[in-house]
Amino acid sequence: MQAIGLKTHIWNNALKTVLLLLGFPFLMLIVCYAFTLLWVAFLEDPEVLTGLGRALEILPMAVPVALAVSGSWLVFSFFAHQWMIDKLTGATRVDRLGEPRLYNMVETLAISRGLRIPSIRIIERSALNAYASGVRREHYAITVTRGLLNELSDEELEAVLAHEMTHIINGDVRLIVTAAVFAGLISLVGDLLLSDYGRGARVMTRTGSRNSGSRGKGGGGGAIILILIAVLIFILARLAATALRLAISRKREYMADAGAVELTKNPDAMISALRKIEHRSNLGAIPGQVEALFIDSDSSGFWATHPSIGERCAALVRYAGGHDPGPLALPGSAEADAPDSIEKADTPFSAPMPPGG
Repeated sequence: MQAIGLKTHIWNNALKTVLLLLGFPFLMLIVCYAFTLLWVAFLEDPEVLTGLGRALEILPMAVPVALAVSGSWLVFSFFAHQWMIDKLTGATRVDRLGEPRLYNMVETLAISRGLRIPSIRIIERSALNAYASGVRREHYAITVTRGLLNELSDEELEAVLAHEMTHIINGDVRLIVTAAVFAGLISLVGDLLLSDYGRGARVMTRTGSRNSGSRGKGGGGGAIILILIAVLIFILARLAATALRLAISRKREYMADAGAVELTKNPDAMISALRKIEHRSNLGAIPGQVEALFIDSDSSGFWATHPSIGERCAALVRYAGGHDPGPLALPGSAEADAPDSIEKADTPFSAPMPPGG
């Protein structure tokens, strides 16, 4: 599903959100069938074909329960997703009095686009990262790390905030949060399924031989196969949940970078900010669903939720006329401590020299 230009990108995001909403009940139905397989395997221990049919018979009775559970989760997530994200990342809300520099920049960007000012949060970590969150215009938020505030110049920080504001404008945030909520529920259900499988497998291992002569043709073997089928369904569901994240095009970051340049008229500031963030964005043990919100992620290869910093800088050079100094030396590295690092510090794109350097 290709998006060409800003308007079609926004429509594309809206369509993907609708498709996620439509596909989620089908995915939950499949997972619900896996639970009925477990129910039949543990309580009835039939032959495989009989068990598969019996699980289908029970499914209509299990669906209302699944709908109630998933519906409760979705309602809770809709109203409490920001609280959950804050808990996972350790973000705390700030105001103009506490962070005037940050607040004034967000306010200026929001006013320039006629938007309501998002709430502002800070993560007290030295990593350099930021993200936007929220599903409704009245509850959008922009979060940055303390390291980002300390390391970036005003122009660079404004570019990062403009990037996050563009995610809000484009509808990227709503799409990512929707996918994260769905993937989180599937993962939760899957964890419960694995837990049940583990307990059931241990019980059947201990009692299978004792019951083999008294439980009919199943004899424990059919139940174990049904459990394995249920686990396979779970694995497929987890892969589908992961695909929810991968289905969100990585092009959203290119579009947000371009939007930041449009807002600030300063491609060099966006490039400089990205180069400072490069290899310094790791926030530790953060779920992948939330990691997709960040301006940068350490993930790479097929599972990457973001294009590399190098690719993004190259796009800004090619399409926005920016200048890329290349990767910066990490603070404390041998390269950063070398004599030629003094020359690098004189360029507007390099990390500032340490005190006394």
